[in-house]
Amino acid sequence: QVQLVESGGGLVQAGDSLRLSCAASGRTLRFHILGWFRKAPGKEREFVGGIRWDDGTTYYEDSVKDRFAISRDAAKNTMFLQMNSLKPEDTAVYYCASGLKSTMSVATSRAYSYWGQGTQVAVSS
Repeated sequence: QVQLVESGGGLVQAGDSLRLSCAASGRTLRFHILGWFRKAPGKEREFVGGIRWDDGTTYYEDSVKDRFAISRDAAKNTMFLQMNSLKPEDTAVYYCASGLKSTMSVATSRAYSYWGQGTQVAVSS
């Protein structure tokens, strides 16, 4: 089992920045990928980005790759999502997720077995 707790969400204005954190506990993450997903009202949950825990390789959805950055602090078992130049369309509940590395795409939710409770991000125009 892996327990995931997100934090750092809030209400900001367009153009502002936020940094989300995802603290993991339980099993070693050595063989895991961790990802960020988001779900906006009335929309499907979508992939934002992910990171391979062993070597730090990152992956991003096209609409955020020039504005968001994922990093990790392996010593603290914590993943971060730095979000810059936020837009109203970034408003959503953001979830972190964890799963064992596999042949599945990191962008599919089926690749992840463990999910956090989510943190709300609201961006006003």
